[in-house]
Amino acid sequence: MTDPLYLAIDLGTSSVRAALVDGHGRITAFASRFYQQVIPRFGWAEQSATAWWEGALGAIREVVAGADATRIAAICACGQMHGTVLIDADGRLARDAVLLWNDKRAAGDVADWSATHPFADYSGITANPATPAWPAFKLRWLRDNEPLDYARTATVLAPKDFINFQLTGIRATDWTEASASFLADYRTGSWSQPLIDALGLRHDFLPDIHDPGTVLGPITAAVAQGTGLREGTPVLAGGGDLPIALLGSGAFAAGAYSDITGTSAIATSVRPTPLLSPLVSNVALPGGNWGAFTLVDAGGDAVRWTRRVLIDDGDPATATPGSNGLFFLPFLSGQRLGQAQNARAQFFGLTASHGPAELKRAVLEGVTMALKQQFDAIGARPQQFITAGAAGRSELWLKIKAAIYGVPLLVPRELECGAIGCAILAATATIGGTLSENAARMAGIDHEVLPDPAWQERYARMLPLFGHLREAMAPLNDELDALVR
Repeated sequence: MTDPLYLAIDLGTSSVRAALVDGHGRITAFASRFYQQVIPRFGWAEQSATAWWEGALGAIREVVAGADATRIAAICACGQMHGTVLIDADGRLARDAVLLWNDKRAAGDVADWSATHPFADYSGITANPATPAWPAFKLRWLRDNEPLDYARTATVLAPKDFINFQLTGIRATDWTEASASFLADYRTGSWSQPLIDALGLRHDFLPDIHDPGTVLGPITAAVAQGTGLREGTPVLAGGGDLPIALLGSGAFAAGAYSDITGTSAIATSVRPTPLLSPLVSNVALPGGNWGAFTLVDAGGDAVRWTRRVLIDDGDPATATPGSNGLFFLPFLSGQRLGQAQNARAQFFGLTASHGPAELKRAVLEGVTMALKQQFDAIGARPQQFITAGAAGRSELWLKIKAAIYGVPLLVPRELECGAIGCAILAATATIGGTLSENAARMAGIDHEVLPDPAWQERYARMLPLFGHLREAMAPLNDELDALVR
């Protein structure tokens, strides 16, 4: 066999995965390394950049060890978005602890900005509302609270850009990452000096912006020697995990709708232009379209939390739809958008009759209800969703999603859609063809999940009460903040 392979690296929030993907979108080798989020206090979230790279090295070595490295035509990475990796002039980490996408310690900076900058004044540049997720506000927090780290910084990189830097020694980012930084002009595809000045930040530490399919350069000799990769193997710019997963699931053309559950849960409407709304986030996609999306920060993370704290092995599939009147508000990490960004998680309606099965099912239902209500704010009316991520491995959760959304879910044949998206980019860069042509060959649907009418009717009656609970709790979150401060 001499057909090319593509090495995909997907730097997630819970693990880093490496995969070898062939030209038909089949994963021929796969490895992962896990790590933890560090949560110093409610609303804060960090990870070690060193742990990312050590994990990536281990996963790469594992998949390369059983392969012919001469067949690996290119390397492409995607990764969790919005993190701020600080690199000094010598290429060392100025700060190993990276503020993650779900870190909200910059909420005060966002409030200060929003008090003097109405959404209409800046959305024509950023295409996004101000939130603590964006690197712009994380950098303001670091400037004011970690001034020594900030002063040592020569370059700010997104998480997957840090992996590329370790592979190649090149400091660069891509347009998907920059488009969701609150530092770039979405109309020009470049950094916005007026916006950077208004935020009081530095322009000099922002890297060059590339198209996701651009070849940055070859891996270093040290990386080749340490991993078994062929010296000179090219590395692409890659992209953020959401845009690349949309490509890898086949949901990247205008008019497509996507549901992805990883650590978060994200619903996306693919459009030719951003949707400018204070309740919607926008990210540029490979190929030129935009993803208008909303998310629940603790999606799969809420399920992992449930498994960790509930010792009993209750099976959520044995609980009735609606979990016998039990509701779960899934805001373990707060919310990115809206007025209640300090929202907390809770169960409502808990009685002595509820057991672990109902609690676990309520978590699956609560994450989906929250995401459905937020996605309704986009105003789209999808006929179907293409789903991806960890939830795709749970037939129960797929059925719950289909019933709550009220539309069919299309499940890709390969759920590691980030890896497939990376391979599509790599194939396009090395063998040619268009993204659409390569995606048609490498991404495909395995099966469809239809809504159960009885479940759908039950959830339709629960959704209004779920919305009332969210609204009723908003003022109590402020009281709780004052209590635990």
